[in-house]
Amino acid sequence: MASEELAQKLQRRLQLEESGASAEGEAEAVKGAAEAGEVEERSCLTASAGAELSAKLCRRQDINEGAAQPRRAAVFNPYTEFKEFSRRQIKDMERMFRLYDSGRDGYIDLMELKLMMEKLGAPQTHLGLKNMIKEVDEDFDGKLSFREFLLIFRKAAAGELEEDSGLLTLAKLSEIDVSIEGVKGAKNFFEAKAQALSSASKFEAEIKAEQDERKREEEERKHRRAAFRELKSAFTQ
Repeated sequence: MASEELAQKLQRRLQLEESGASAEGEAEAVKGAAEAGEVEERSCLTASAGAELSAKLCRRQDINEGAAQPRRAAVFNPYTEFKEFSRRQIKDMERMFRLYDSGRDGYIDLMELKLMMEKLGAPQTHLGLKNMIKEVDEDFDGKLSFREFLLIFRKAAAGELEEDSGLLTLAKLSEIDVSIEGVKGAKNFFEAKAQALSSASKFEAEIKAEQDERKREEEERKHRRAAFRELKSAFTQ
């Protein structure tokens, strides 16, 4: 009886050990699968990061070789980027840009450009307006940013616009004159501007000289009247 009971206990122990080993094996299997998944996920992330870095390096190489243009910052400083224009000229251009940016979204779209050209007395066809935007539309969004608007006057000043270009018409008819005798290149443009400033300065100098002369004559008349009154007073005493 005792031996039979002992045999049952031993068999029970073996069953427990086997079930424990099985559970442990399953746990090890689950752990191994998790580790394998982590390794696979890590490999995927590494591959993704490698592809992203490779794409960035390829784009940098294209930019260095001139095959691609660097992305421009959303905010730019017109006074440092467009140094060929004075601060007053840029302010005038900005005022004109805001005048026709009726949507107040920082862009002149096709319809706003249409209105601008009509106001300037040079209406354009729908295709002509699209071609005007296309000439300076660097980001291909179909509308003019303020920077692209400034490019119109830069190209006009440098003589880079065709005579029949709508943009050249815009530059000529705008309040910001890019030349006195038409746009014939940057040299003529800046010479014309210098001449205009010189003429204006000379005119102002002449006006000031005349004013100073009249002031001097008036002072002399006052002195003469004062001297005459003193002399008259001396004789009447």
